[in-house]
Amino acid sequence: MCTGGCAKCLGTTLIPLAVLCTLANILLFFPGGTVVENNLHITDEVWYFGGILGSGVLMIFPALVFLGLKNNDCCGCCGNESCGKRFAMFSSIIFAAIGVLGAGYCFVLSAVALNRGPKCYTGTEWTYPFQDGNYLGNHTLWNACQSPENVIPWNLTLFSLLLIMSGIQAVLCGIQVVNGLFGTICGDCKCCGCCG
Repeated sequence: MCTGGCAKCLGTTLIPLAVLCTLANILLFFPGGTVVENNLHITDEVWYFGGILGSGVLMIFPALVFLGLKNNDCCGCCGNESCGKRFAMFSSIIFAAIGVLGAGYCFVLSAVALNRGPKCYTGTEWTYPFQDGNYLGNHTLWNACQSPENVIPWNLTLFSLLLIMSGIQAVLCGIQVVNGLFGTICGDCKCCGCCG
């Protein structure tokens, strides 16, 4: 069944992305690669757990469902062997939608965090010294952050990774929505699968 094979390929791709998003979010709790003295000194968007919940935990469910679709027939139904596979492909559309929502949550949080910039010590207080992403193109503004050291490239790298990976996750789940529709309508196909 090529729709099941494609879903399995998508599930196999989503799992490492979910793990990497979770790790990136965990690393953001250590601004500049250091342990902070006060949790209030961590950028607010890190506490919304976009990489852990959105692109991590919520992505595991669709990935596991996609992995099991190739062999899932629910023992057939109503005397029709492919009926169970059609129902399984239909249910994968719901899980793919959950995956799109989780990835979208992480994507939006990452974009907001990149635009806002990191929270850092400016010499007088812990604040957000940048406005509307102005620090992205002007590296001289980075001198406004005195502590933690290297917090700007740290946050920039990790939130950019979260943005890219969550975007890929959303596209993969979107592909499964289309694949699930084909599997629901057409049922089995014995052609060469999209992923072997």
